[in-house]
Amino acid sequence: MHPERTILEERIGHRFSSQELLRRALTHSSLANESRGGPVPLCDNEQLEFLGDSVLGFLIAEALVRRLPEAHEGELSRQKAHLVSAAHLHGVARRLDLGSHLALGRSEEMSGGRAKKTLLVDGLEALIAAIFLDGGLEAARAFVCGQVLDAPFAADEEAGTDIQPAITNFKSALQELAQSRKLPQPRYTIVRERGPEHSKTFTVEVRLSKEWMGQAEGRTKKVAAQRAARGVYERLLRDNGEGSPEGSEECLPAAEPDPLGAG
Repeated sequence: MHPERTILEERIGHRFSSQELLRRALTHSSLANESRGGPVPLCDNEQLEFLGDSVLGFLIAEALVRRLPEAHEGELSRQKAHLVSAAHLHGVARRLDLGSHLALGRSEEMSGGRAKKTLLVDGLEALIAAIFLDGGLEAARAFVCGQVLDAPFAADEEAGTDIQPAITNFKSALQELAQSRKLPQPRYTIVRERGPEHSKTFTVEVRLSKEWMGQAEGRTKKVAAQRAARGVYERLLRDNGEGSPEGSEECLPAAEPDPLGAG
């Protein structure tokens, strides 16, 4: 057994019965093309990528319907689109260090293929298909829920940027949900700024009414506003539109208005 594949199996939480499936999922077409005419031609991961895209879409849709039974079709479609987006899947692949396990041809290796977004996303989708074929739907569901749906969304400190939650644009989602619940439109307020000028942290409050408000921090005003919107949005969904918000102890007092613009 290849030791690097064993490391990947431990990382993804699935031990393959068929090592050939795992090998194929990690084999890029550049290496398969180079092997043609040789003693042992290789199969690339393109067919698995095709299958994995469909398996991923189904499992994400299924999970969203189960978790958000009151959400409208538009909300579910928006969240699914972000969860299966290349940007989100690229982050998942990077956390798994999938690039170091890919089998690439010389041309791709020389051109930095292990860090290319397209190759990483395609490899991740192929890996999902391999897990599905090797372990069945439950194994694929466990991987997708653990690694894609519930993936952490944290600041990328090395790049010096904040990676937004991939689920949706929560400011827009909150605005639409408030309108559907006949609540006032969200108002955003900068509550606090701290830290040196080159590395500030902002605290932003979002308020719909006396019952629906929340605060969050971020390294930019935009990030803080998105995080605050997410907290209120998710509590509104859990509340099903009736009564006081769950987790009302998280509600915070109003601040002096200093509305943020859109974005």
